[in-house]
Amino acid sequence: MVQPDSAASREQVIDTMVGLTRLSTFHRAIAAGGDSMELYLGLRRRGFIRVATTTTCRIPKAQHAVGLIMGQTTLRAIEAALAQISKYLSASATIAILIDSRESGFCLKIRTRLEQLGFRIEAGVRCQQGLVLSAYRRGFGQMENAA
Repeated sequence: MVQPDSAASREQVIDTMVGLTRLSTFHRAIAAGGDSMELYLGLRRRGFIRVATTTTCRIPKAQHAVGLIMGQTTLRAIEAALAQISKYLSASATIAILIDSRESGFCLKIRTRLEQLGFRIEAGVRCQQGLVLSAYRRGFGQMENAA
């Protein structure tokens, strides 16, 4: 079986994430996951200068408008990346996650975890590398204040 060109498919995933999150050069973005540095470099090449990774951004201050997760293959790894990245995201943030697992019920479990963090799934796009889910968080600050 012939494998698709990895670099081209990664570029497709990054383009899809940018499109789904409506990322602009004015937004602060944070990348997480096993391929966060590759994602970071891909965004920098596209002109996004206000981007960081969870390892390069020292203090989580809920200042990023967009979160991107790429390179996690297991449910636990994605949940860990979500928990890690959520501290950096603002109350009205958007997130995109690459899911490359075909395990049954995997997306439902991720949806449940996203809802626990105050996100609501907006869209999903199939790419060569897997499924890119986009979710947004609206009014999460109000939910935190009420709790």
